[in-house]
Amino acid sequence: MAWEEHHVVEIRERFVLRAQSPKGSMSALCREFGVSRKTGYKWLERFGREGLEGLKDRSRRPRLSARVDGETVLRVLELHARYRWGPKKLHTLLAREARGTVVSVRTIARILRRAGIGPRRRRRLDVPSSRVSERPRVEVQAPNDVWTVDFKGWWSARNGERCEPLTVRDAFSRYVLCARIVESHSTAVTQREFERLFRKYGLPKTLQFDNGEPFAAVQARAGITRLSAWWVSLGIKLVRSRPGKPQDNGGHERMHGDIAFEIQREPASTRLAQQRALTSWRRRFNEERPHEALQMHVPAECYELSERPFLGPQPPQYESSWPVRRVSAKGFIKMDGVPIFLGEGLVGQHVGLKPLDLGHQAWFYEIDLGIIRTAA
Repeated sequence: MAWEEHHVVEIRERFVLRAQSPKGSMSALCREFGVSRKTGYKWLERFGREGLEGLKDRSRRPRLSARVDGETVLRVLELHARYRWGPKKLHTLLAREARGTVVSVRTIARILRRAGIGPRRRRRLDVPSSRVSERPRVEVQAPNDVWTVDFKGWWSARNGERCEPLTVRDAFSRYVLCARIVESHSTAVTQREFERLFRKYGLPKTLQFDNGEPFAAVQARAGITRLSAWWVSLGIKLVRSRPGKPQDNGGHERMHGDIAFEIQREPASTRLAQQRALTSWRRRFNEERPHEALQMHVPAECYELSERPFLGPQPPQYESSWPVRRVSAKGFIKMDGVPIFLGEGLVGQHVGLKPLDLGHQAWFYEIDLGIIRTAA
């Protein structure tokens, strides 16, 4: 099994083993691994039916063309034994001999490779850890230097409707930019809310958040999800808190405590009524409540719109000598025909490959994705 395939299977094996725990939550586990519930259940079903074999990626392409018969394979091997030539020259010889269709150069290369003939290069990826082990260090000197982001723990309105606000706060002014009840944690819903905020307030320099979906995926390279990849493409720096360390985002947690005390403990009749109450609370928090850290000013007196307008994703600027690859729909790039898994969070994005003596260093804008080494 190739190193990349082994790495993918290893991650999926950890997933299914944890999913089989009676105390496990499928939703939480899928968020941690950065996959949908549909994908999670598919892995479980395949593992139960086929074991580790069921966790491998499945190619829909036949290993060799159905047109390649045993006689053709033998002729390729005979010509190679005689001339010691490569696939292109052997293809030319076969074309001179043939009366009909000739197999392709790539097919000849696969015949030789499976016969153990010629070099076969593999790619190995040295991956930097995606886990945050040190307390994040952020400099906050002005409005929009850092926005902190989180979902407030959910509660039920009196009619049973679920109320879970997405909250966004400017770290310098304490101004609450968003306290909106959303229907889900999905990337599409969350991205829509952030696009609304960016169009209204402009872009922050940095976003600080925890390790939950859709902000981050602990098992993904650099913790990148589709949402955080979009943030990076807008020119925003990412800062993640340490797992299980709410004090890393202490100001935001204290603001959540205010919501719990003033709003959550006396639920409204419906989710719509709860949103109205939350909107009123946000106005009071921003415009009426003085803060000691602001010399008893209110956040609205200290906040200013960002000078960075929302212009949509900007293309990465890699060195002209670097190869650039677009990440496929399954999260792979190819190096010399060898697939390298970079993660589903990077689907559709372009990564730059800085040449090294023994491989390439993969970059997504200014984020290090690891070193792809060539092995014999």
